[in-house]
Amino acid sequence: MYKLTDSLPYLLNTIGVCLGEAFSAELSDHQLTLPMFRVLAALLQREEQRLGELSQMVRIEGSTLSRLVGTMKSRRLVSRRRQRGDERSVQISLTAEGRVLAERLVPRAVYYENLAVRNFDDASIDNLKETLRKMQDNVAGLMGSAARRPILDMTTKPSPRRKSAAKT
Repeated sequence: MYKLTDSLPYLLNTIGVCLGEAFSAELSDHQLTLPMFRVLAALLQREEQRLGELSQMVRIEGSTLSRLVGTMKSRRLVSRRRQRGDERSVQISLTAEGRVLAERLVPRAVYYENLAVRNFDDASIDNLKETLRKMQDNVAGLMGSAARRPILDMTTKPSPRRKSAAKT
């Protein structure tokens, strides 16, 4: 029998919502939203990105991200410049002010991550992250147009879970 509160999507979403709401409360003190923080953190992780690359990294649709970057540019947190020879390509970078803010907020993001895994040893955390990355790869094809297509063949099933991992 399917049990919603035991399902993986439910558990992942619940954790994400709890952490996101708590961190968002802190971000609001800086007039930032969680998507804005993700942009700052992504640019701190990898300097100067094209809008399309940044969109993929932060998982925000391109036109939405473009508007968000415009807001952040007006607040002098990021800069935006066209590339020579390709007027359609826009490079996004942190400004000095954006870098300072990102560096101040990243330890708070780390705090919330550490809170979620506080009873885990380092090896368990590494294994969990590796498992989640594999899961990301498994479901990556569901994003975009594939996710909007109806599932017509319900007879095709994913490979069964290993018996040791199965709960009944």
